[in-house]
Amino acid sequence: MNLSGYMGQKTGVPFPVMSRIAFGIHGAQIPALIRAVIAIAWFGIQTYLASVVLRVLLSAIAPGLAAYDQDSILGLSSLGWVCFVAIWLVQLVILAYGMEMVRRYEAFAGPVILLTVTCLAAWMYVQAGFEIAWSVREPLTGAAMWHNILAGGALWLAIYGTLVLNFCDFARSSPCRKTIRSGNFWGLPVNILAFAVITVLLCGAQFKINGQIIDSPTQIIASIPNTFFLVLGCLAFLIVTVAVNIMANFVAPAFVLSNLAPRLLNFRRAGLISATLAVLILPWNLYNSPLVIMYFLSGLGALLGPLYGVIMVDYWLLRRGRINVPELYSEDPKAAYHYRRGVNPRALVAFVPAALLAIVLALVPNFETIAPFSWMIGAGIAGLLYLLCAPRNQQYLDVSGESIAVDSTSH
Repeated sequence: MNLSGYMGQKTGVPFPVMSRIAFGIHGAQIPALIRAVIAIAWFGIQTYLASVVLRVLLSAIAPGLAAYDQDSILGLSSLGWVCFVAIWLVQLVILAYGMEMVRRYEAFAGPVILLTVTCLAAWMYVQAGFEIAWSVREPLTGAAMWHNILAGGALWLAIYGTLVLNFCDFARSSPCRKTIRSGNFWGLPVNILAFAVITVLLCGAQFKINGQIIDSPTQIIASIPNTFFLVLGCLAFLIVTVAVNIMANFVAPAFVLSNLAPRLLNFRRAGLISATLAVLILPWNLYNSPLVIMYFLSGLGALLGPLYGVIMVDYWLLRRGRINVPELYSEDPKAAYHYRRGVNPRALVAFVPAALLAIVLALVPNFETIAPFSWMIGAGIAGLLYLLCAPRNQQYLDVSGESIAVDSTSH
């Protein structure tokens, strides 16, 4: 995240433009569109999940509304549609005020959810008699235990595979690198560790109380017997789900679509189009279909590692951060990032085989033991191939336009 953030802070350009450095001014549409498709699908799914929490909230406040939750219109009940559209509109209103409003909302949502889940975990711990279940089956030991631990860590990395690509979208307005490092330190290792402890308490206490294995935080909220605390919990989860959805799944496709047609689309118009597409795909059907989640979203997600490997190796190892920003917007055949008809063939040579391997590892059942590591493997292989494909004395340009000769074999 720091490496991606530093790129944005130095150049001030969003991810679709940043991708032009390695893939070319036209080839950059490949990583941008992959990132956008994943984001649009997950924007719809996260909006749907937030609407489920809102349904729980409304049903707790007004039990009579449960009567409108029995029918089905395109796979969603009448109450479900009202909740889904309401959450969808709230997100659009927040984004209508621009990135500064997004920043303020994110700053508000973080402490709210942390305080809420901490109180919820403490309450559950008391309800469980100050004891929790540490395992639902015989604990693993030895190599199997370490494989599960490392696989869990690799999956956490893969979860952030989307944001590590386009984190420059958020960091490009940062005043300095120290701000990025500080934000990522408190927001990632420290914050994740805190939530991991809370998750252990919540899940362990819940299983101790009634033997139920929790699949979603919504299940904990729905099981709270006190209406007042149930409402508070629902509100907190609504706030944080919207916050995560906007940051991870809205900004990226908005920038991508505006990049595709800059003369017709600004950030708001592009965002509206991506949000509309997220509704048209009927995301609840995607979420309720394990095969779609597995083969479509997981397959696309496996492509993120190779993209990251190519972009990072190009920027940090080969160019050493020296970029000619004006030429990122030039279609002149002699421009630094025009390559061949606007596409860098070396980037494709490195990306395609690594992407195919990552997809096979992620989706083929025979490789399930190493499937969690597909993002890391794809990123490593793509980066290595790109490094090997680089010419021995490639000429790169820094931001001032001065030609810098870099011997890639020395890196």
